Amino acid sequence: MSASSKFPSWLALLGFVLLTFCAPALGAFSLPGSWYAALSKPTWNPPAWIFGPAWTLLYCLMATAAWLVWKKGGFAQQRTALSLYFSQLALNAVWTPIFFGAHQIGIALIVIIALWLAILVTLISFGRVQKTAGLLFVPYLTWVTFATALNFTLWRLNPA
Repeated sequence: MSASSKFPSWLALLGFVLLTFCAPALGAFSLPGSWYAALSKPTWNPPAWIFGPAWTLLYCLMATAAWLVWKKGGFAQQRTALSLYFSQLALNAVWTPIFFGAHQIGIALIVIIALWLAILVTLISFGRVQKTAGLLFVPYLTWVTFATALNFTLWRLNPA
């Protein structure tokens, strides 16, 4: 019996969306504010309005990818791939409070590098289970690659 026959597929998708959006919800208490506005930034720093739509799309793609993996046998058969997913999601969730809340650009840089590696491993793991699920992680890895470069540049431009 497959995971989708034991549990309604649409309800599982909804669950993955809700769980995935918990990551940014945790960071909602650490918004950029005046501290971030006062930082020296590179000319290629994106405008603030782009982050909401970009992350909304990325979280939807991530949740869909996890759901597609789950559909291939549920947690019992996809324990490793889904554990990797939740691990990278935890790193995603802690970056915002470290960067924007604690103003620790250097520590945030370490976290985002770990996040990038976790995303890559998750992408590969998902791709082995279901090709589309792996491909859905490519925009996320691309965005976090850019965010890592930005985090590094902000760390260099704003020594503690």
